[in-house]
Amino acid sequence: MEKEGLDGFYIAKPANVRCISGYTGDDSYLFIDKRNQYFITDPRYTEQAGMECPEYTIVNWRASKGYSVGSAMVDLVKEDGVKTIGFEEDYLTFCTWKTMQELLAAEMVPTSDVVESFREVKTPEEIQKLRISCDIASRAFEKILKDIRVGVTEKELASKLSHYMVMEGADTKPYGGILISGAKTSLLHGIPGKKAIEYGDYVLMDYGCQYDGYLSDMTRTVVVGKATDKQREVYNLCRRMTEETEAMIRPGVTGIDCYEASLKAIEGTEYFPYHYTGIGHGVGLFVHELPFIGKTGTGVLKENSVMTVEPGIYIPGWGGVRIEDQGIITADGYENLISATHELIEL
Repeated sequence: MEKEGLDGFYIAKPANVRCISGYTGDDSYLFIDKRNQYFITDPRYTEQAGMECPEYTIVNWRASKGYSVGSAMVDLVKEDGVKTIGFEEDYLTFCTWKTMQELLAAEMVPTSDVVESFREVKTPEEIQKLRISCDIASRAFEKILKDIRVGVTEKELASKLSHYMVMEGADTKPYGGILISGAKTSLLHGIPGKKAIEYGDYVLMDYGCQYDGYLSDMTRTVVVGKATDKQREVYNLCRRMTEETEAMIRPGVTGIDCYEASLKAIEGTEYFPYHYTGIGHGVGLFVHELPFIGKTGTGVLKENSVMTVEPGIYIPGWGGVRIEDQGIITADGYENLISATHELIEL
């Protein structure tokens, strides 16, 4: 705020509210100025907010005259002499911004990635929670392998995978996952459906869980039955892409450097046109956060960031393979937190 000449800052993005305040519930907004810090919520959460955020003044926005977050801030802005308020330009809707700008006697100033840049490098406590989250997901992978067989539907398997993670210690708050099979595996974000697993199918599982709010994100691709020569070839190329990318990761390199390392395995092959150019992202309180690995990943990687590596080969109408790890950028490399094997598993 001092750097940008702002009198106040309004935070609405849930992961950023959690990062700054420690609050774990819903319907929460922060307004921080040079004199005070306010936690704005509704009566369902005032007690929880009071317990989790004792250093904040709790404000019930539903009790305001205008029955909105903006109207609840009117007196706060006036009493604290606030003239400029920063806000998250990628999250606040135009309608909300317009309403707040009309209500408040202060200028609403757009900002980008302010709290996100704080979240990019993880604390030891955050790393420990992410480590546990990855361990839970890895244990669930070993369990789901016993359930994958001909005739079982994608939706059944996806449901069991979520159940295993909760039973292994994950938060019960839902976190969407991908479990698809056969030709559908070429869909980067395919949706589990009623399709039954068939002999010879790839089964691609891209999923994770929350542990105390911190996320894991991993992908493994297996074959039901004996893999064909082409399936094995594509899988082994994808494995090389993942491992060669991880070998490049260290503090000081850029996301573009790592992306280019992933391409060496498929340069000159028929599969080059079928790769995706975004192959890694930070993970913390949100599943896709700074930093990023890809064709446009100009950011420099930093020690103690936690991020995924997930190159893939996706052939429309045939299928695809993705092998995704999540790890810590250490002083001299990348520590993978996912214990599941990179070997091709045939079930």
